[in-house]
Amino acid sequence: MKTIIRYCLLLLLLLFTSIYSQSKVATTIGQVLKITPSARANGIGNASTSLTGEPSAAFYNPAILGKVKDFNIQLTHNEWLADINYNYVIATYSIESLGTFAFQVISLNSGEIDVRTVEQPLGTGERYSVNNIALGIGYGVNLTDRVSVGFQLNYLQETIWHSSLATYGVNFGVLYRLADNSLTLGASISNFGPRAKYSGRDLFIDHDFDPAKHGDNDAIPSEIRTDEFPLPTLFRVGLSYPLQVSEKNKLIFSADAIHPNDNNESINIGFEWNYDNLLMLRGGYRDLFLQDSEGGLVFGAGININFLSDYLLSIDYAWADYGRLKQVNRFTLGLKF
Repeated sequence: MKTIIRYCLLLLLLLFTSIYSQSKVATTIGQVLKITPSARANGIGNASTSLTGEPSAAFYNPAILGKVKDFNIQLTHNEWLADINYNYVIATYSIESLGTFAFQVISLNSGEIDVRTVEQPLGTGERYSVNNIALGIGYGVNLTDRVSVGFQLNYLQETIWHSSLATYGVNFGVLYRLADNSLTLGASISNFGPRAKYSGRDLFIDHDFDPAKHGDNDAIPSEIRTDEFPLPTLFRVGLSYPLQVSEKNKLIFSADAIHPNDNNESINIGFEWNYDNLLMLRGGYRDLFLQDSEGGLVFGAGININFLSDYLLSIDYAWADYGRLKQVNRFTLGLKF
């Protein structure tokens, strides 16, 4: 009971502090680490810190890995904003009495973009691209039948044309279930790591120390020094509650409070209707109370297909509204055996 009270107080604290918080948008690197991968989780408004049932949930809280059994593979394709391609893959393997191990890959590619300058606003004829890749290894274990803990180590590389940066971050979390088919509480910290800065030949320039002076060297090889920036660290706390409506119908309600280091606090809420673990319909609202947010409504659906007796194929889809930035579609394919 004391644990429940503490979590509830923390949720209220996040709500009240959002009124007085200061936004620090565009002050962190690694924005690819903020793009949520799972179509199921997105369909429930990204309220997944305490929601078990799939390997991708480790993105929100690595302690959920303790609840993932057998061998699982999930692949997500995200039609991200501005025709950006985002792909996510996670594989998990559970060893009885030892825990569950995970390996994930995130990739993002902008496609080719025309290079434009002040002197040549229509393009120089050159083209560049933005590429992000993040590799992660994770581990989760059940300490008891009610408490799970987990962590994940991520390596991130960002590349913009011929310049890049590399760094690492750590995710860790805890999950607490009051009883079977009862209230579940979760908390996690994501992307906790050192600051990093860009380097590369795009930052090499020829510099003239004194343009008014003639006869000196007006093309001294130099390099632009960039600042270091932190990763987008997020603190999440959430709860979920399953409601067994009938023998084959179950509703799950979920809510998350999020405290990022580069924006104001917000709330995600959502629900999932599950029919006989075969068909799922979902809905939710993300970034509630966030100032200047684009959109918020999300909808989704999923289907599970059993075949060859020991194999389970899951197909999930989510649609998210981003206001003036239009819509985003996510597709997740999962295989369990």
